Amino acid sequence: MATEIKIEPSYDRELVLARLVDASPEALYRCWTDGSTYPQWFCPKPWRAESERMELRPGGASMVTMYGPDGEVFPNNGVFLEVVPDRKIVFTDTYTEGWVPNPDPMMTAVITFEPQGGGKTLFVARVGHPTVEKKAQHEQMGFHAGWGVMVDQLEAVAKAL
Repeated sequence: MATEIKIEPSYDRELVLARLVDASPEALYRCWTDGSTYPQWFCPKPWRAESERMELRPGGASMVTMYGPDGEVFPNNGVFLEVVPDRKIVFTDTYTEGWVPNPDPMMTAVITFEPQGGGKTLFVARVGHPTVEKKAQHEQMGFHAGWGVMVDQLEAVAKAL
């Protein structure tokens, strides 16, 4: 199970989740960029996610759909802003493919994988929101608990690679 690390937000619309993970940056990055692994880790169970499109380049499409146990379907379409192999992924739902603006964006996420030696990684998710209200909404949706479970599941999948 990943160890919680306390990192403060940089500004008033940011949520941060940091964990020391028992897996290499390369394995974690592989899970994030191999859509076939998403059903195993991306959502806290009994939810699941499917990566439908992943164009790992600035402006490339990101399409992930989350499915709930009671038939809920939540598509998450956006674009990648920055991709640094094995170290960093930045994506947003502020835009969709072709830089089409989203009229109701939720977030921009900066995911980093920092090697810590001994096959461990400092995983940091900095999630910025367009308004304080959107940040509060994301917190109320269970950001810390949900993303914490997600990282534990991610760690298990990455260790099995």
